[in-house]
Amino acid sequence: MKSSNDVKHEKRFDFGKNWSSFLDNLTDEQINNAKEELARWLGDLHGKTFLDAGSGSGIHSLAAKMMGAKVYSFDYDPQSVACTKALKERFFPDDPNWKIEQGNVLDQSYMENLGKFDIVYSWGVLHHTGNMWKALEYITIPLKKQGKLYIAIYNTQVYWTKYWTYVKRTYNSNIVMRYFWTIFYVIFNTTKGAIKDIVMLKNPLTRYKEYKKNRGMSIYYDLIDWIGGYPFETAKPEEIFDFYRKKNFILEKLYTANGGLACNEFLFSKSSQCAE
Repeated sequence: MKSSNDVKHEKRFDFGKNWSSFLDNLTDEQINNAKEELARWLGDLHGKTFLDAGSGSGIHSLAAKMMGAKVYSFDYDPQSVACTKALKERFFPDDPNWKIEQGNVLDQSYMENLGKFDIVYSWGVLHHTGNMWKALEYITIPLKKQGKLYIAIYNTQVYWTKYWTYVKRTYNSNIVMRYFWTIFYVIFNTTKGAIKDIVMLKNPLTRYKEYKKNRGMSIYYDLIDWIGGYPFETAKPEEIFDFYRKKNFILEKLYTANGGLACNEFLFSKSSQCAE
């Protein structure tokens, strides 16, 4: 995999631009689904301090705030920061318990100065930093003793990981390839999904309605995020588990991609034996 120094010289995906388009069509149903997903993994957030590292659209920061948490959001991408601020302005314009800023998880000094949080949340972010393993280390810095760390990391596949690295790199470096990959995978995924639903005697439109229940996200903007998301790194579930086990973290909950290239999700708790 490339180092963070390598990817500085290659074009990164405009995550914030994609999220801005997503927010134009944000619905109450998507917000409620995001709240339900956080509750399923993290339980009651009322009164908890919640760090959203890589806030993206801001929907999960918003969900945590609606659930009663004190929220601190940051993102490397200025447009993503703007998206999160737009949500705060729409729903909690004068609330001092939701802070938002631009920040970099790879900046150790920045992470050390954030303070300590009950929950550190980083879903599908750390594998896009250009130095995933350093990001996985630094993300623990602002976590309180016995706090909860909830992360999602792309799963490694022997051949498909290499293929998707190529797709993502060419998507971001060549405008012709960007349009090609977008059109190709919109048609491919739509056709594949429709055929599967017809064979299973299901209504193809149900797929799109049900998808919004997946963390409150959008099937189209998630597709663009997936095709274009670069830098791009992956890890096997056991690699993430071993990494945090050596740091005395306790795995409380796990969801795996079942061999696919989706995200494996992990909920760790910070043992009292962990070093500060």
